[in-house]
Amino acid sequence: MTTEMPKTFDFAEAEPRLYRWWEENGWFKPEVHPDAEPFVISIPPPNVTGALHNGHAMFVSLEDLMIRYERMRGRAALWVPGSDHAGIATQLQVENLLRQQGTSREAVGREEFLHRTWEWKRKYGGRIAEQLRRLGASCDWDRERFTLDDGLSRAVREAFVTLWEQGLIYRGLRLINWSPGLQTAVSDLEVEREEEQGHLYYFNYPLEGGGSIPVATTRPETILGDTAVAVHPDDDRYRHFIGRRALVPMLNRPIPVIADEYVDREFGTGALKITPGHDPADYEIGQRHGLELVNIMNKDATLNENAGPYAGLDRFVARQRLWADMERAGMTLRVEPYRHAVPRSQRGGEVVEPLVSRQWFVKIQPLAEKAIEAVRDRRITIVPAYFERVYFNWLENIEDWCISRQLWWGHRIPAWHCADCGEITVAREDPTVCAHCGSAAIEQDPDVLDTWFSSGLWPFSTLGWPDDTPDLRRYYPTDIMETGYDILFFWVARMIMMGLWFTGDIPFHTVYLHGLVRSEGGKKMSKSYGNVEDPLDIVARYGTDALRFTLLTGSSPGNDMNLAESRIEYHRNFGNKLWQMSRFVWSNLDRYVPRPEPQRAGLDLASRWILSRLTGLVSNVQRLFDTYQYGEAGRQVLDFLWSEFADWYVEISKNALYGGDAARREQTLDVLVYVLNTGLRLLHPYMPYITEEIWGYLPTGEGPLILAEWPAANPALLDAEAEGQFAILMDLVRGIRNARAEYKVEPAQRISALIDAGSQRALIGAHTDLFARLCNVGSVTLLDSGAGAPGQAATVVAANVTVYLPLADLVDLEAERERLRRELENLDQQIARTTALLSNESFASKAKPEVVQRERDKLETLAASRRAVEERLGALGA
Repeated sequence: MTTEMPKTFDFAEAEPRLYRWWEENGWFKPEVHPDAEPFVISIPPPNVTGALHNGHAMFVSLEDLMIRYERMRGRAALWVPGSDHAGIATQLQVENLLRQQGTSREAVGREEFLHRTWEWKRKYGGRIAEQLRRLGASCDWDRERFTLDDGLSRAVREAFVTLWEQGLIYRGLRLINWSPGLQTAVSDLEVEREEEQGHLYYFNYPLEGGGSIPVATTRPETILGDTAVAVHPDDDRYRHFIGRRALVPMLNRPIPVIADEYVDREFGTGALKITPGHDPADYEIGQRHGLELVNIMNKDATLNENAGPYAGLDRFVARQRLWADMERAGMTLRVEPYRHAVPRSQRGGEVVEPLVSRQWFVKIQPLAEKAIEAVRDRRITIVPAYFERVYFNWLENIEDWCISRQLWWGHRIPAWHCADCGEITVAREDPTVCAHCGSAAIEQDPDVLDTWFSSGLWPFSTLGWPDDTPDLRRYYPTDIMETGYDILFFWVARMIMMGLWFTGDIPFHTVYLHGLVRSEGGKKMSKSYGNVEDPLDIVARYGTDALRFTLLTGSSPGNDMNLAESRIEYHRNFGNKLWQMSRFVWSNLDRYVPRPEPQRAGLDLASRWILSRLTGLVSNVQRLFDTYQYGEAGRQVLDFLWSEFADWYVEISKNALYGGDAARREQTLDVLVYVLNTGLRLLHPYMPYITEEIWGYLPTGEGPLILAEWPAANPALLDAEAEGQFAILMDLVRGIRNARAEYKVEPAQRISALIDAGSQRALIGAHTDLFARLCNVGSVTLLDSGAGAPGQAATVVAANVTVYLPLADLVDLEAERERLRRELENLDQQIARTTALLSNESFASKAKPEVVQRERDKLETLAASRRAVEERLGALGA
């Protein structure tokens, strides 16, 4: 031993040191196994603006586990890191900065705004990568990518132009989510729909020629954009109105009364106002019936000229003004409280408006068909499998994808509008003239692409596509896409569609979906709940390994997990226990010469038992890894190392190390080193730092643990007989420990045992030292067969072995009898008081039922305690 192993593991000092050592030596690169089969994960690129949250900590822990495991299996493991330009989020950050400086995006202009945004990215964009490093992410940082890199930008342009040439991109009027605050179209992912308290407004829709139809709405201002009133064709209340014309309140614009089976006869009045320009369901009805699209709203959420006298009003002011006017006109019926889902912008928090707008779209159906087929024919597997049904349902009902955003930060759409002929030129290189008429009066479209367009290319654009690069040839398709189930549609499905369309191959063979990380009480973590905690704060208190192990062992595919600080603390304590058991082994290694794997022949029972248990563990962990059950695998490793290796074998080994002959000592050290060595390998993907640090103190004769070989089970070490025999000894030790605790025997006090060993006489006789070491039994006497039970003794039974513990060793008999008599008197007094209370008619009739029941339960508990004390007194001969 040349280096002193510290008494404790200083994670704050060790983690950055070990990470630098790994990275500087190139061990994160796939080239450490240059000729091996590749294993590739593309990191879900976090937003360049992002601060680390527990969702990041979850995916980093899972993906790093997968990468470290495959690296140890000898594969060329490549984890491609990177970040997303996060169009809306980044633009908001820079706009806020400009506001603080007394200016605005519009004031500085597009070119200067982009210049400042790139400056902001250079200043703050590296934060997320540094935070990922803190969590132990063993990415190949030399291959780090950014979605606005030159290479990825060229990939985005190639994809757009190709889809345009194939007739799959078009520009047209459609209903989209419009964010008035952000002044852009937003994707469904950027809209949060939560139940809120609102109102349901009931009113009479006047009919041309007299009469009316009662209707209900949550958004009265949209009445001004109605182009029909719909009723169910089988609704006897209203079907005689079908074909008549209604008059839009306050505007008197005539609109048809139509029949559509979409109408829910049970909701509201059973009649539905139809506003195709401001409601997705109404838009579909409008398409079916060829209804006019009337847009009543400006992009700042004020009403436009189509709203008549309400033009210029904010939408919510217009709601109040219109309803008041309708009340005066005698059209309103009532207003009821009503809870409903309100769409709000994820970024700004304002209510999102469905709005008809001219945008760019992808005809997504042909791409979706390929993505459906790839999962159906099992080229791609989704874990857990029940998400396949959700995946199919979404893709089979997919609508054209709105890919344009009214932002400046992002991939600008490579399309130029001609002022002379009105045609559009789309090109891979910036054109100087119109491709249709040759005019130089062309201007690039101001919109940028949806962030998910570039993210959809991520698995292959990061490897060099559209060029035929060595990385693309060697590392594509990738292997696993690990991400949260909440973006299965928005990102995973798009990667599958675009990967198949542009490369002709799947982007990965497996999709592993993890769940959400929730608070200890099961609440979603949210700033509004005040329960969000920075994972790096947790790391500062408990270390990275404890957080990772908690996330990994608390999760299973597709299921949410509740993150409790008590579990993180428990796993920190496990790390401390691991360090202490390792330090014990290290402290005995002076002049130890490591030998090959131990052989069963000649080993003592405890060694054969621990090696057999280890072999079973290695087999179980492999089976669980093969089925992506990483949480259960980690729990089994912890249970083995703490509850079997440390609590049993390490304690038993002290007999051989401190009192045995030299040969037995060497054999025991062989087993200690082998089991610890294997345990560290199994644990490394979960707790990389502490395992690597311990590894450096062991005589492994190998390189770093990060490159060590993953354990394989050796069936020759399985020993069912040893496990069965040792289980008997363990049961006896536990029984003796329980008896000591029951009689409150001081730990240092030695006791004696009389054992009727039955058919296990040889087993017990050979292992009396275990009882001395593990439960402080000073003398063991093996009774002759049929000797009978001694008097006044506690009894422990396991298999056909009975252990008698003389009570005189356990307690001062007379003092214990006196103590128990006093306890009996106290119980009798409590029983008498409780019985009297329950017999009191006034109490029984006036007290709350739960109070009466509590006293009854208390009486039962007291009676059980009295019986136990009487039995103890009887055993003591009183």
